Amino acid sequence: MVDTRFHSSAGPLALGAVLSAIGREVVVDDPRGAALMIEGADELGLAGPRHLALAAQAEYVPALVETKAGAVIVHPKFRAEVPASAVAIVCERPHDLFADLLDRLYPSGTRGMAKALFEASGTAPHLEEGVRLGANVVLGAGVEIGRNTVIGPNTVIGRGVTIGRNAVIGPNVSVECAYLGNNVVVHAGARIGTEGFGWLGLAQTNRKIPQLGRVIIQDSVEIGANTTVDRGALGDTVIGEGTKIDNLVQIGHNCRIGRYCLIAAHCGLSGSTVLEDSVLLGGGASTAGHLTIGRGTVVMGWGGVTKSIAPGSKVGGFPAQDTRKWWQELATLRRLSKGVKSGREE
Repeated sequence: MVDTRFHSSAGPLALGAVLSAIGREVVVDDPRGAALMIEGADELGLAGPRHLALAAQAEYVPALVETKAGAVIVHPKFRAEVPASAVAIVCERPHDLFADLLDRLYPSGTRGMAKALFEASGTAPHLEEGVRLGANVVLGAGVEIGRNTVIGPNTVIGRGVTIGRNAVIGPNVSVECAYLGNNVVVHAGARIGTEGFGWLGLAQTNRKIPQLGRVIIQDSVEIGANTTVDRGALGDTVIGEGTKIDNLVQIGHNCRIGRYCLIAAHCGLSGSTVLEDSVLLGGGASTAGHLTIGRGTVVMGWGGVTKSIAPGSKVGGFPAQDTRKWWQELATLRRLSKGVKSGREE
């Protein structure tokens, strides 16, 4: 969700006036559209009557027909799926229009670390008993830190961030747009809540998609040195209770990591990857994004996951497959290569 602790809304704004100011070719065939006041944006399943949402692709349709959003931007082929309660904004390039409206609703200077560091006003940080702060720690407005938590030197905690009790945040860490639970450990140089890697007009305009979500880190999570956890685009990036993440790992926006997972160094999770509980990722493993790795699965080191994996699997190689098949293929290749070499020598 778009949390106004981190991203200030310029709303409410009249939908008709904003659409006119943007100037894109759209069709609004609902007389309610001109006067509808929009306060913010959210995912289809979370949006309310004064929210804007997006339905640009077929996978959005199940959520679209159930949405409570006041207005939905849709591609023309999904117009018929918009519920009667919502105003349909029909556009051939829905993602571009959605980004335009997000920039109006949440101006870039009022969201994320931009506001966390330079806004002097707001609620003073609240620290419970026993909190210890190292030298040169910066706390943004509205920060809340629980009892006996330690914050290392030169660390920056952005506006509105909450950190639970008995946590240890190492030196030179930055945390923004995030809620951290109790007994969390974040090692030196980690970046929590940074902007996700989302772009439009790939390799042409490379226009940034506003990243307006959050990071939720549950109790007893440990995050290694120089690891990055990106916040969601609209929804949340979530790391489940008891999960341990090694150094130099990249967690993309909107990833959902379950409880008690282990993720070794140099892993990379592309956006919207889901790891169910107790998944093990060997060093250097990576995912293509928008897929699910089932509960209890083991991905061998440097495995490249390109599609969803059933629970309890053990996979390796690229593209990742059952380890027995992978080893059989490797053995076959070795035999073939030896045979070719032997033939040349003769």
